[in-house]
Amino acid sequence: MATIWSDRRVGELSDDSAGAAPDAVRSRFQQDYDRLLFSTPVRRLSDKTQVWPMDDNDGVRTRLTHSHEVANLARSIGTRVHTANSDLFSGADLHHVIQPMLSAIGLAHDLGNPPFGHQGEAAIGRWFERRKDWIFTNHDKGVRGLPTAIPDDLHAEFLKFDGNPQTLRLITKLQTNIAHLGLDLTSATLAAAIKYPVGAGNRDKKNPIAKKYGYFEAERALVEGLRTETGLGEGQRHPLTWIMEACDDIAYSVLDVDDAMKKGVISPDDVLASLRADTTTSKHAAVTKAQAKFEEVESAGRRPELARDIKIGYLRAYFIEALIEHASNGFVAAGDAVTAFSRRTPLMDDSDLCEKLKSLARQHAFGNPGVLRMEARGAEAIDGLMTAFWDAIHDRPPEDFDDILARRSGAKNKYVFALISQNYLEDASRAANGGGIAASVRYRELRLLTDMLSGMTDTFTIKLWEELKGMQ
Repeated sequence: MATIWSDRRVGELSDDSAGAAPDAVRSRFQQDYDRLLFSTPVRRLSDKTQVWPMDDNDGVRTRLTHSHEVANLARSIGTRVHTANSDLFSGADLHHVIQPMLSAIGLAHDLGNPPFGHQGEAAIGRWFERRKDWIFTNHDKGVRGLPTAIPDDLHAEFLKFDGNPQTLRLITKLQTNIAHLGLDLTSATLAAAIKYPVGAGNRDKKNPIAKKYGYFEAERALVEGLRTETGLGEGQRHPLTWIMEACDDIAYSVLDVDDAMKKGVISPDDVLASLRADTTTSKHAAVTKAQAKFEEVESAGRRPELARDIKIGYLRAYFIEALIEHASNGFVAAGDAVTAFSRRTPLMDDSDLCEKLKSLARQHAFGNPGVLRMEARGAEAIDGLMTAFWDAIHDRPPEDFDDILARRSGAKNKYVFALISQNYLEDASRAANGGGIAASVRYRELRLLTDMLSGMTDTFTIKLWEELKGMQ
């Protein structure tokens, strides 16, 4: 029987008798979280940008600390919702199912992001945009056509490259496993990790949960298997995904501003003043509480440097609490629509406080000249590395065109090709045995290219580009 709480792993979907042992110490969802926590992609997040690329200040967040915070927030909201109305989770156990699932998808949600965050995604897309008149249809620019071209509806997988579907690919295929199953997580956890439950051809800009695609054509068969197991269809989002999305919004709003304050780009007094001056947030309870605490701090006679840090702590605590409450209450109120798969609007979209904090983050964090300078440097490196890796991936004699692992001819291309992860190469080779467009040489070449680039850390990207750009 299909259930959105299925604990059967991908490798067991063809075995009706499979399932967790009744005397298991940890639930399979707790095991999912542990498998993710100890995986290499999670460790790489420590050198991937949240807001401030390759920053010297150890106090600001990376994608790793951001992901741990999202996981923590998600667990808190899940607990509140379950306490308020456990029926919204069909009676699923809080400690063995809900909390570990939310921890897992919170930790995993950014694993597929390339170096330099959203600017890295944009840089990958621009590289393909400049080559779109031939790269999906021809061997090379101005030469013969491919035996199998990439259909128009799949061009978005590259022109609009996105870290969300790369996350699913990373944890289900690109991690080593004796049976080629990645981390072999449970069906429910994988289904809940798909933020946008549609393929590239079914994107809908008017629908917030389908405005982007959530899986690549390469993972279509996997997703279809998950849907058979969980009962979810195209466009139907797992209930816990709403909570993960809300926590990502909370982290982006509160904690990105928190980092800007830690770096001294904006003061806590300026943040509070901006909120008090805005008619949509001036009367918010969290703002009122923070104002009262600021007055206490100032009357305590603490040194300005210490008073500043104390104020930052109060803002963070009050804002997180307020937004967690907003998301929890919103989920409970929309519970019927969520479980009926008719909900479309993200839980935080009607929070004036969240939106105002995001605005401050855009202005003072993402718009900071230092951030923009490093993002520009990262974009240049990504563009150059994509060209270098494409040359290496595509450098095969005509008679070996179908063999993606064939020997390269040029010295530089041999070196660059040798840098590609063996995990990625194995998947690119094995995919030829599958069906459909995902088995075609060009699709596999382009997937291999984006696999390699998106797996890099910020520091590795810059260092490798500095090394390669001097080579002829």
